[in-house]
Amino acid sequence: MLHPQTELKFVSQEIGHGIFATADIPKGTITWVKDQLDRVFTQAEVNQLTPANFENLMKYTYRNKSGDYFFCWDLARFVNHNHNPNTMLTPLGFEIALRNIKEGEEITNDYGTLNIIESFQCASGPQEDRHFVHPDDLLRFHKEWDSLILAALPFIKSHPQALEKMLTVEQIQQINSVLENPELMPSIKENYFGGLNIL
Repeated sequence: MLHPQTELKFVSQEIGHGIFATADIPKGTITWVKDQLDRVFTQAEVNQLTPANFENLMKYTYRNKSGDYFFCWDLARFVNHNHNPNTMLTPLGFEIALRNIKEGEEITNDYGTLNIIESFQCASGPQEDRHFVHPDDLLRFHKEWDSLILAALPFIKSHPQALEKMLTVEQIQQINSVLENPELMPSIKENYFGGLNIL
């Protein structure tokens, strides 16, 4: 489920639509959490899709560490990629704001964390020496992304969490354990799926 203080807006012809904050969202805010309405497709189910449905699935899903395809039921599927994202998927099953997000700012994440199938060039252009997003980015950038997540996580208790009710008991326990001992935080690298591409 996507944070409630967001909305869908048109970005450009090249990018399409994106998700924007309708209020300030502080660093450490949970901006998305997996819920029971989200749909997970196995490879066998994907193989049974019609070409039109397959195309939509490839556009709006990411793969989890098992290689299954994860389809968000709400507007979360419109969150765009950025090489310098303001949110990131954690290994705990939710996304967190890496920094303060201002009202009107686009909510972005890094598709390199999502086990994409094919490399692509970011529509907003390259950043430093990173010109493309690759399927194995989790293997190359996990240490940098772990640091960003760990820097944001302590702020999770600093303000109300609109999505706290969507967290499982296990997720709450994991958060509390990591806040007590940051060394217990698993690496985002654990989200990596290293299986064969289907294309």
